[in-house]
Amino acid sequence: MQIYNTLSKRKEEFKPLEPGKVKMYVCGPTVYNLIHIGNARPMIVFDTVRRYMEYKGYEVNYVSNFTDVDDKIIKKANEEGVEPGVISERYIAECKKDMEGMNIKPATRNPKATEEIGGMLDMIQTLIDKGHAYPAADGTVYFRTRSFKDYGKLSHKNLDDLQGGNRSLLVSGEDQKEDPLDFVLWKPKKEGEPYWDSCWCQGRPGWHIECSVMSKRYLGEEIDIHAGGEDLIFPHHENEIAQSEAANDKPFAKYWMHNAFLNIDNRKMSKSLGNFFTVREISEKYDLQVLRFFMLSAHYRSPLNFSADLMEAAKNGYERIVTSVDNLKFLLDKAADTEMTGEEKNLLTEAQGFETKFDEAMDDDFNTADALAAIFELVKFVNSNAKAESSKAFLEALKQEIVTLSDICGLIVDKKAEMLDSDIEALIEERQAARKAKNFARADEIRDELLAKGIVLEDTREGVKWKRA
Repeated sequence: MQIYNTLSKRKEEFKPLEPGKVKMYVCGPTVYNLIHIGNARPMIVFDTVRRYMEYKGYEVNYVSNFTDVDDKIIKKANEEGVEPGVISERYIAECKKDMEGMNIKPATRNPKATEEIGGMLDMIQTLIDKGHAYPAADGTVYFRTRSFKDYGKLSHKNLDDLQGGNRSLLVSGEDQKEDPLDFVLWKPKKEGEPYWDSCWCQGRPGWHIECSVMSKRYLGEEIDIHAGGEDLIFPHHENEIAQSEAANDKPFAKYWMHNAFLNIDNRKMSKSLGNFFTVREISEKYDLQVLRFFMLSAHYRSPLNFSADLMEAAKNGYERIVTSVDNLKFLLDKAADTEMTGEEKNLLTEAQGFETKFDEAMDDDFNTADALAAIFELVKFVNSNAKAESSKAFLEALKQEIVTLSDICGLIVDKKAEMLDSDIEALIEERQAARKAKNFARADEIRDELLAKGIVLEDTREGVKWKRA
């Protein structure tokens, strides 16, 4: 399995630190609003990486954080007149809803920055003790960027060039820094902000220290894969490396993976341009499985353009796979329960060749575009060779091939048939009649039957209300 490593700027053979196990950290969202489709790309991409690793037999410890203390969260909390925690918890819950819709597996751990302050204070003190950080007069603690000789090795930037032309590291309070390139580890509180006590001042952590601490706590000092969007390479991931390696005296992450940007109609997504879409807005028009299919239709390191036409193409592509599985289910209902014929066994061996193509694509730096192409070849093969006279064993094996490969991509293609609204209403009427006739056993039976199909009933004064779970 080859992975493109941002650190070395080339593909490398994947060799885990510990045989059979993968320690993976993915930078999560700042939770001050609903997640947008730009947030969705790394979520979908690295969930797929995880799924493929698990398919290959690895035990994956997958950690992805929530940044729940931030200027944007504080601003929104002040606007609403509530505590920042109210905002962050609200949007963590909403984020998890969207992630479920995109079929993203729950992380092994979802640490929150506010619950890891103690670890941050400890790491900052370690950096001070080792001479890599220093407190200023107002209690701000800065990292001595030049004290870490390998600074710039991820982004391949030169420190002197940064000082001469790049201002992205500079923050307010520059006059109390030893060097303009030093960055904040801890900052004093401002009026109306949450804060924590420290020996330097009452304040809160800088952004970069969060992930260094959470990764160390839940995965250890050295990890296999650190991932996120390419916008995080500099300065966030560069600063993480400096902090972690200066504090721990060990390499931080062996492989660094970054997905490319998402554009909207060939322009950068921006609220001011009116081309800003949340995942929730997309879900009102499309099944979020279509969004997932769309995100995987290009290689993760390639820029991806989002448009209505491309989403329609993704919808058609996804439905083509679902339809093939539905056709197999229809044939299975009527198929003879017999053993596979010799010809069917030969055809199944041919079908399994598409699985080999799929694996080859995914082994080549998770090329999901080519992996989906292999699934489509399999679908075409199945549509040509699955017939009414086929054996049940053969049809079931074909169905399993499509479902397994799709599942590695996180695509749900074996859809459970949803009850029609009219069928639900008819059962509710039957239940009401049963209750009126004091046949409570039948009434309870109908409620349980509906619940098993994902329909939740609520008895109110206005009558029975129902919703899909």
